Amino acid sequence: MINITLPDGSVRQYEKGTTAMQIAQSISEGLARNVLGAEVNGEVWDASRAIEEDASVKLLTWNDDKGKSTFWHSSAHLLAEALEALYPGIKFGIGPAIETGFYYDVDFGDREFSSDDFKQIEDKMLELAKQKEIFERKSVSKADALAYFTAKGDEYKLDLIKDLEDGKITFYTQGNFTDLCRGPHIPHTGVIKAIKLTNVAGAYWRGDETRKQLTRIYGVSFPKASELTEYLKFIEEAKKRDHRKLGKELELFAFSEKVGAGLPLWLPKGATLRQKLQDFLQRAQIKAGYEPVVTPHIGHKQLYVTSGHYEKYGADAFQPIHTPIEGEEFYLKPMNCPHHCEIYKTKPRSYKELPVRFAEFGTVYRYEQSGELHGLTRVRGFTQDDAHLFCRPDQVKEEFKKVIDLVLYVFGALGFNDYTAQVSLRDPENKTKYIGTDDNWDLAEAAIIEAASEKGLRTVIEHGEAAFYGPKLDFMVKDALGRKWQLGTIQVDYNLPERFELEYTGSDNQKHRPVMIHRAPFGSLERFVAVLIEHCGGQFPLWLAPEQFIILPVSEKYEETAKSLLDTLNNSDICGLIDFRDEKVGRKIRDAELKKIPYMLIVGEKEAENGTVSVRKHGSIDLGSMSPQTFKELLIKEVTV
Repeated sequence: MINITLPDGSVRQYEKGTTAMQIAQSISEGLARNVLGAEVNGEVWDASRAIEEDASVKLLTWNDDKGKSTFWHSSAHLLAEALEALYPGIKFGIGPAIETGFYYDVDFGDREFSSDDFKQIEDKMLELAKQKEIFERKSVSKADALAYFTAKGDEYKLDLIKDLEDGKITFYTQGNFTDLCRGPHIPHTGVIKAIKLTNVAGAYWRGDETRKQLTRIYGVSFPKASELTEYLKFIEEAKKRDHRKLGKELELFAFSEKVGAGLPLWLPKGATLRQKLQDFLQRAQIKAGYEPVVTPHIGHKQLYVTSGHYEKYGADAFQPIHTPIEGEEFYLKPMNCPHHCEIYKTKPRSYKELPVRFAEFGTVYRYEQSGELHGLTRVRGFTQDDAHLFCRPDQVKEEFKKVIDLVLYVFGALGFNDYTAQVSLRDPENKTKYIGTDDNWDLAEAAIIEAASEKGLRTVIEHGEAAFYGPKLDFMVKDALGRKWQLGTIQVDYNLPERFELEYTGSDNQKHRPVMIHRAPFGSLERFVAVLIEHCGGQFPLWLAPEQFIILPVSEKYEETAKSLLDTLNNSDICGLIDFRDEKVGRKIRDAELKKIPYMLIVGEKEAENGTVSVRKHGSIDLGSMSPQTFKELLIKEVTV
């Protein structure tokens, strides 16, 4: 017999070799019908896989993220099975689950393929799903795996197999389709009731632009048809909120092929929005004891060799900048932290002046492949709201907690109230990805976990998500549509102070190493603005709106009245404009609504005579007539953050 510990802490005994599905059946048949997989000692397994020793077991359903991931991974295999049936001889790359469904990379050879083919494939997938094909797992030797895919003529699978260790290779088969796969999978295809293929794109094999471009087919699936209906409604709303669409409509930012892909151009309204965000955070930082610094857009290669960024990211950076001096190389700045380390070293430091807090809105540059660029969320040049705190070891936890307070202040002011703090630790099985000693990592990880606990944050722990120089606390925020975004990060770093030989004189008159805390509440202004646009649908909080009001004169006769009103209001720390177009006022109101300007002030004969304005709020809300002073007080009260 083996002992199975369930999530509620209860322990049940089962015969050795019992499966998670059998455990579910022993609890209730209803539960068993909904089980998609199981988490066994922290690892996700097939529900049909035998458990041979004592274990902690969590049964996974559609309500669990790992259950959804298993469901979508199996759906990717179902997609591949349908494609192979419809297009014999095609070849397959990889087909993982992703956060919003799944995809499969396919080599169609000389065949043409487009979204027009989606309906036929969806129908075939549903036809196969109804056959309730079981996902069968089989361990195979490396030689047999190579032989199978050599006979099949699939060079992409052969490329994957060559990197795998013999004895750890598995195949999965459902129906007539066999794939190289680690799993896990759902019990059978019959669980999949609704399918929608959503997009088709190009993807270079293994992300290498020098290799063949495959066709990437995206999809999503559900255990109930009603959930697909709800999802399609969600997609329509997401399209309306797409920051690329709204950014163009609201005249916030643009891209130019001549400037270069992934290098955003901030238009006047977008630059105003961006500056307001910077001013907001700078005010909070000054109160918290931060000092502003400014560093160059480039740095000597040796700077990034010292920091470790060159070793880790040099191959993915922009090409070096060569000077007339032979062998001298500079790089576009990929990170601000090495520069801030050098600022710390500009003078001797005493334990009495620590912590030192340097803050900079520093623009950095990283080469992203063209296929991975996406609006403002994935760019090649972006500005981080970066700060680096240098403190004594005994100050780390308290400083970390103060940074948490600052991050939560930012989220609260911008309406991000649903978030989880992800404690991102290093991968204990692969420490070669990281720099520094085990002792320093243990200290840094403990400080983050304790600080998050003492602040009462809702946390999850993710191994393998740390930065190469230290663990971090990442804030995973849900937007108005329930989508998760990583916004805001705090990192504890014992390693860069070692690499840069940073010191302070302690109370014992001896030299000591400070500890660094890296911190960016926004993360990057580009990504943050993109998420904010989609979160609020372009209807920014009044204090942040680039244009808070617009004056709509009924005719040319009232333009001077409008100008006088604008001067009065603009001198009151609020900002707006006048619509001088020769259009009817109804058209002006409709256009102002489309531009999502918070307030519209209508000036006509009655208003000019009475010294008032007719006020409309975005969303067709009529606030009636009021004096300019009353309106000014209304706005000033609302914009106070």
